[in-house]
Amino acid sequence: MSLALARLLQLASPALPVGAYTYSQGLEWAVESRLVHDQATAGEWIGGLLEEGIGRFEAPLTACLQRAWIAADLGEVTRLNDEFLASRESSELRAETLQMGYSLRRLLHDLDDFTVPAALDALPETAFPTGWALAAAAWQIPLADSLTAYLWSWCENQVLAAVKAVPLGQTAGQRALLQLGGRIPAIVQRALLLPEAAWSNFAPGLALASSLHETQYSRLFRS
Repeated sequence: MSLALARLLQLASPALPVGAYTYSQGLEWAVESRLVHDQATAGEWIGGLLEEGIGRFEAPLTACLQRAWIAADLGEVTRLNDEFLASRESSELRAETLQMGYSLRRLLHDLDDFTVPAALDALPETAFPTGWALAAAAWQIPLADSLTAYLWSWCENQVLAAVKAVPLGQTAGQRALLQLGGRIPAIVQRALLLPEAAWSNFAPGLALASSLHETQYSRLFRS
C-alpha cells in the first residue's frame, strides 16, 4: 500500500512534467470578464465545474478507463478515449488534453520499470485521462484513491490559476482548496457508481469561457 501511495503522489504532483500549470480551462477569461474576482467567486466557479462538469463526466469516464486498462479491454479504452476527445468543446480544451496526454505517454516511456502497452501507442491521439488511468492501473492504485487524486490535482491547478490571475493570496488559495477538497469524497463515490447514460458534461459557461479565451488579448495561460 505504501508503494502505491508513493506512486499516486508522484502521479498527482504538480511536478509531473505534463504542463498542467500552463492551462486555466477558461478561468482566465472568467477573471478578465470579472465573473471571478475574489475568493468567493473563484470558489463558486471552480466548485460548480467540479460538481457539474468534471465530476459528472470526466471523473466517471476516467474511472471506467482505469477499469478497462485493468481488464485489458483495449476496445473499451479506445472508445472512451475517443469519447473524451469528442467531448472537448473548444480548440483550446482539445489541444490541452492532447498535449498533456502526449507528454504523459512520453514520460511513461522514459520511466524505469514501466512497460507501456502497444495499445496506448496505437491510439492516433491520446487524451490525458487515458494515460493517467493507465499509470494508475499499472501501479495498482485503488480506483477510489486514484480518482480522488485526479480530482484533487484538477482542483489544485484551478486554484493556482486563480491565485495568479485574480490574483488571490496564498492563504485564500488554501482556504479554497480546503473547501473544494471537502467535496471530493462524495463526488468520487458518485462517479464510481454513475452509469454512463447519466454522464453529463453540460457546462455552457466553461465552453463559452474557453472559446472566448482563444481571442483574449492578454493571456497568461494557454486555455
